[in-house]
Amino acid sequence: MTGHLIMISGLPGVGKTTVAEIIAARTGSVHLSIDAVEESLLACGLPAGWEVGVAAYEAARAMAEQNLRLGHDVVVDAVNDNDEARQTWRTAASRTGARIEFVYLMISDAREHERRLRGRDRGLAHVGEPTWSDVQRRGADYAAWSDEVVEFDTAARTSDEVADALLARLGAS
Repeated sequence: MTGHLIMISGLPGVGKTTVAEIIAARTGSVHLSIDAVEESLLACGLPAGWEVGVAAYEAARAMAEQNLRLGHDVVVDAVNDNDEARQTWRTAASRTGARIEFVYLMISDAREHERRLRGRDRGLAHVGEPTWSDVQRRGADYAAWSDEVVEFDTAARTSDEVADALLARLGAS
């Protein structure tokens, strides 16, 4: 085994990036964010669309594999709303012999989820921020998990508390 691949998944606004950053900092892991990769692709002038999203997943997969082969643990944050997206990470784990953990973050309180989206500004000029309607549509189409997944409700927990609980649960602390 060359490393540990932790996939932090969920709809926009649930805290994926913040939790992934905390876990990576605490464990010395590499953090990869699909939104950051997509932002850089769009900044190069590529047209927005599903192709750029797929390219972002594939670029992050290549970076994850490279780091896993070097023996680094990798934490990726991505929506991962369908099986094709999730297969990207299964492939990375298979190619490198890494152990993979899927984590699904959600917010059970719809008003809290909407509030978090309204106050959010990640500074991504090209990716932008989704509206509550966008997130609701995406949630309606979010595919059921076929993999074993660790699920956490972030509605009443701070990002630090979620990271603590995940590290304890995954044995990665």
